[in-house]
Amino acid sequence: MNDNVVLKKNPDFVSRVIDKETILMPIYKTSREINAIYTLNPAAAKAWEMFDGKKTIASIREKILDAFDTTSDDAKKHLAHLLKDLTEIKALVEK
Repeated sequence: MNDNVVLKKNPDFVSRVIDKETILMPIYKTSREINAIYTLNPAAAKAWEMFDGKKTIASIREKILDAFDTTSDDAKKHLAHLLKDLTEIKALVEK
């Protein structure tokens, strides 16, 4: 995904921190429609917090690099994987 893309959270998803673990869940009208609950690792949770419809992917990656002990290549790879997963389930949408 292009580094200049700006994504925002889909309002049909909620996140909660439970016992230091970030849980992401789609909102549905009935419990029968719920088919997935997602658990985010600390870096993914930090990225999730920053998808506000204002920050670019590049700026989010830089903040992840500042917050975690990782290489630029690893941060890029892991963020790309996270973006693929979260856009596939429509938790993130383009602004």
